[in-house]
Amino acid sequence: MSRLTHLSAATALVAALSFLPCIPAYSADKSADWAQFRGPKRDNISPDKSLLKEWPKDGPKLVWKSEGVGAGFSSVAVAGDKIFTMGDKDKASYLFALDRATGKQLWSTKVGKAGGNYTGTRCTPTVDGKFVYGIGQFGDLVCLDTEKGEEKWRKDFGKDFGGRAGGWNYCESPLIDGDRLVCTPGGPKATMVALDKLTGKEIWRCPSGDSAAYSSIVISNAAGVKQYVQLTAGGTIGVAAKDGKFLWRFDKLGNNTASIPTPIVLGDQIFTAAGYGGKGGALLTLSKGGKTGVEMTEEYYKPELKNKHGGVTIVGDYAYADTDDSGQPYCAEWKTGEIKWKRGREGKGSGSCAITYADGHLYCRYQNGYVTLVPAIGKSYHEVGSFKIENCKEPSWPHPVVIGGKLYLREQDIVWCYDVSAK
Repeated sequence: MSRLTHLSAATALVAALSFLPCIPAYSADKSADWAQFRGPKRDNISPDKSLLKEWPKDGPKLVWKSEGVGAGFSSVAVAGDKIFTMGDKDKASYLFALDRATGKQLWSTKVGKAGGNYTGTRCTPTVDGKFVYGIGQFGDLVCLDTEKGEEKWRKDFGKDFGGRAGGWNYCESPLIDGDRLVCTPGGPKATMVALDKLTGKEIWRCPSGDSAAYSSIVISNAAGVKQYVQLTAGGTIGVAAKDGKFLWRFDKLGNNTASIPTPIVLGDQIFTAAGYGGKGGALLTLSKGGKTGVEMTEEYYKPELKNKHGGVTIVGDYAYADTDDSGQPYCAEWKTGEIKWKRGREGKGSGSCAITYADGHLYCRYQNGYVTLVPAIGKSYHEVGSFKIENCKEPSWPHPVVIGGKLYLREQDIVWCYDVSAK
């Protein structure tokens, strides 16, 4: 072949490639991932920048919607070129994978039984490299490969660990920490367990006796001891990451109708809260000492900082959360517990509010389906954008996700994707 022919072929190839669609290389940048419940650090804080400072009248632009993910209250995990969620469909609970660019459903794999008290799944899947992990509402823990959804291993919280959950079944999103998966079957035999993430083989178990509540585990290195902090039915507890040794308990949030919010790690301190009337929010300090080597000290406990299931988000000096499930978010100085403001009658949102933070703003999702954009400041609640999710019929509870310039909202059978980037 002549040199001219080679050049002609190369020119033709370049021309052909120029007409191919541009496919985002999502997997190259892990900062554009939200691979587990409440984000990279389980604090509902997004690393995103250059987002809209206010929304158009009808809300941000809709990029796509994906139907067919079943009934449930699971949020979404976003990793690489895929989105993962869970839902009840065809009389079973499933874990679904969607294409991140288009919302097209790529695969679905059965996890366990459907139903439960409040029909549908609650767990948000956790993605780690080539694998995704999910927990069905009846305690079915599965490990699937992310490409095809093929099952690698599974555990049954009841049969394998004598697990015990509350009346609203299992809601936890599993934690991946290094080579292990950590979760909360609950009960006298294995309140918390650590498993090999690749095989499911048990590494240790902590039999503290607490039933599982509805929270998810976070990692703390307070007092120089790596530990897993969890809100159980008996209160907030700390368990040594090394061997599962029980370290401490804060029992003022125990014996509750339901304990749901994920604790927040703040250096050597923990902010933890629960709702349902008589509970509240507390700041705990962990230091070296005591019989276990870690001593817990209560800095304050305030009923006005209670939160039912919208979760708490702490940014800088301030904690943001709904007051129980009243639809009246508060802003408080987390070091003192002093409330700086509480939402009044502004806007149309009502009922339990879940809050995510990104680029100076709070993304507030209300139970009645309204989503608002609010500057994260210690002065007042002020909406600079609002819209209602179209298919909201059931309580609108899944936490909003903001990552890669997109806002993702799960509303029962549909996942919605909106463009919130400032262009």
